[in-house]
Amino acid sequence: MRRRYQIGLSLLLAVSAITPASAQELEKLSIVVFGAPSLGAFLPPVIKQLKLDEKYGMSIDFQERTPDAYTAQFNSGEFKVGGSAALLTVGLADIRGVKVTYLFNLFDYWGAVVTSRPEIKTIKDLEGKDIAAAKGTTNYVMFDWFARQLGVDTSKLSVVNTATPGLVGYALADRATAVQLWEPAYTTLHAKKPSIQLLDLKIAESWEKATGSRNIPYLGVAAHVDWAEQHKALIPKLYAAYKDAGAWTVAHPDDAAKLISPKGNDGDRKAIADIIRANERLGMNIRAAAEVKKEIRSVYDAGRSIAFLPSDPSDATIYGGPMQ
Repeated sequence: MRRRYQIGLSLLLAVSAITPASAQELEKLSIVVFGAPSLGAFLPPVIKQLKLDEKYGMSIDFQERTPDAYTAQFNSGEFKVGGSAALLTVGLADIRGVKVTYLFNLFDYWGAVVTSRPEIKTIKDLEGKDIAAAKGTTNYVMFDWFARQLGVDTSKLSVVNTATPGLVGYALADRATAVQLWEPAYTTLHAKKPSIQLLDLKIAESWEKATGSRNIPYLGVAAHVDWAEQHKALIPKLYAAYKDAGAWTVAHPDDAAKLISPKGNDGDRKAIADIIRANERLGMNIRAAAEVKKEIRSVYDAGRSIAFLPSDPSDATIYGGPMQ
């Protein structure tokens, strides 16, 4: 009880330090994100609990969707702003004539392949086997690229496509030879099944060899170009809200874990807090798109090399407007 009180007091003090704009001045904004567990759903509960949207004169309504529904509803313009904006998906939308722009990065890439089968030692061993994955996500596309760097013929993988919330269940039930997922799903899974085997993708080594950098912009916030042009003054406020949420999360990992995993048990929340502290797998890196333009282009190059992108996305996909 005392612990709950202390956490509640910590949150209350954080909220009380914020002076939100009056309700009449709040600009309404609807943002579509992936459902939990996902990186897109990581910071929204922090933003809402601490009223960081109100601090910057906004009232944000975060709407959760599956990856396929997210892509369809964002690309169609039903939602003008997306908070689970995978960079390669933004690039592909642009090539297909949907004018969108990557406003800022939230997380760098990290992906994993796990298995409970003792005979599977490496990614190469998965050729000819089934692997459960959310195939419509950029995380899977990037996995495809990294697997190829290790000499894997990914056309020989039998992919069982499922939505991101189902990946942990596949791994727990051992319903496929392997499962491709990422944070925070990996940490949630490992907390429930510590014996699960992680297959090494050699992400940092392969990326540095190919690009000369270890930064891999992966997921952030994107918007339709027409919306961005009409809301230039709002974008820096949205960026500031996310930056504040990220800084608070890093400073208060235990409290943040309770917001990010409200339905989880103590073990789940401890695992979330641990990855926030370490950040190696989480990869939180909140940067304006213009600051990582070179790295974004490297991600586009990777997408082209595996034929996910048929051509180069336009410069307009990398937002260059002011962020202050």
